[in-house]
Amino acid sequence: MDKLLRFRKDFKEIYVGGRWWPIEASFEDTNPSDNSLWATVPDVEVTDVQNAITSADHAFENWSNLKFNERSHYMIKIAEVLEENKMDIVKALRAEAGGWFGKAMFEAGYLPELFHAAAAANYQAIGEVIPSDSGKFSMAVRRPIGVISVISPWNFPCILTARGMAFALAAGNTVVLKPSEETPYTGGLLWAEIFEEAGVPGGVLNVVTCSRENVAEVGTELVENPLVKGVSFTGSTPVGREIAARAGAHLKKCCVELGGKDALIVCEDAEMDRATGAANFGSFMHQGQICMSVEKILVHEDIFEEFLAKFKERASKLKVGDPTEELDHIIGPLINDRQADRVKHQIEDAVKKGAKIELGGKVNGRFVDPTIITNITSDMSIYQDETFGPVVFVMPFKSDEEAVNIANDTEYGLSSGVITKDEYRGLEIAQKLETGMCHINCSSVNDEPHAPFGGSKSSGVGRHGGRWATETFTETRWITIERGGKGFPPGF
Repeated sequence: MDKLLRFRKDFKEIYVGGRWWPIEASFEDTNPSDNSLWATVPDVEVTDVQNAITSADHAFENWSNLKFNERSHYMIKIAEVLEENKMDIVKALRAEAGGWFGKAMFEAGYLPELFHAAAAANYQAIGEVIPSDSGKFSMAVRRPIGVISVISPWNFPCILTARGMAFALAAGNTVVLKPSEETPYTGGLLWAEIFEEAGVPGGVLNVVTCSRENVAEVGTELVENPLVKGVSFTGSTPVGREIAARAGAHLKKCCVELGGKDALIVCEDAEMDRATGAANFGSFMHQGQICMSVEKILVHEDIFEEFLAKFKERASKLKVGDPTEELDHIIGPLINDRQADRVKHQIEDAVKKGAKIELGGKVNGRFVDPTIITNITSDMSIYQDETFGPVVFVMPFKSDEEAVNIANDTEYGLSSGVITKDEYRGLEIAQKLETGMCHINCSSVNDEPHAPFGGSKSSGVGRHGGRWATETFTETRWITIERGGKGFPPGF
């Protein structure tokens, strides 16, 4: 096999059943920095998706019947292939996804750990013996459910694809993967190459790619096809609602990880360097295009002016530019023109309604300067709507109760952060925040492969990571062995 995309710029096939199948139609995969053509990618139709699902269904019996440790060995082999190709993956992420070198290094480096964690999950207990009032030997056990559709996003295409499928595969499920049309290689075809090189049996992973024009009908098939037993989706809340509703209508298991409007609460006893570091990283890492990004910073009024001055100073040092040109171009482009327009609208709406731009505010095509805004009111779009760009607002608060109320004043509930020297106080605040995750003395942007990742409210349903991911895509069965001589009613 050629070494990943290094020798391939023109994909004409999709990966189904362990083979590459030609597809006539294609669409352009562009570099978001300059909109130049990066690769051409197959544009599938519904019949192609149906073939992929059938392939996954056929592979399920053999894959699920493998010994648990054999599936773990495949996970370890995948991790090894990922390690061997790390720098090629970094190169692809920088060009296709518009990411800073450091972000790409983190993402590529994180991937092997995901598959090691998935391999380890198979060595944990998958059930328990429970009491029986009639003397039976009574067990609750878990088993894989079958074909899982994984629909992954563009912002962290490698990690969020891997997270959606690694534990499901290790548990014995098979997968049909559809990446975002913005990152069809790093979120999709890359994984076909990796699994092929790792020698994973055909049909265990099947990859289909499609253009924005075909995504609605392809997505519908991936959810509603009767052979699909579960859906893993990471993306926007509006699309996630629809996918969860469709899955629910067919009584299918579903894990959806959606948007956020995450807060960082900075208490008056906060260590200032730690606070501004968490704010800077949380707000501007990958241009704020992270579901866990800090989008509102709540600072105690006693330290508000000091924090704001030092935060501005720190953020002003972040360089904007094409991340493939310079290693210190930390702030790259937004993924497309639609997203840039969304961010521009939020900034303009805020200023029109009385907000003050403390830093940045400039939008040059898809490049947006790190932007800090104050004087925010609840009638502004930026207060309620997810931004998904390098823009954050800073608000003062008088009491912990007020900070919690502002943080919770959103439909979202993904992640959060609290900066304080008093860990007990931090825990008290964390317990009152309506988020699936909270990190004390750190940014809201955190992830570990073995930890439960997911949100509350409109930020999603279900959890990725560790045994929680295994539970999401397995089903619990009750099995008994009669040993106690339990009889039946008279007359039977």
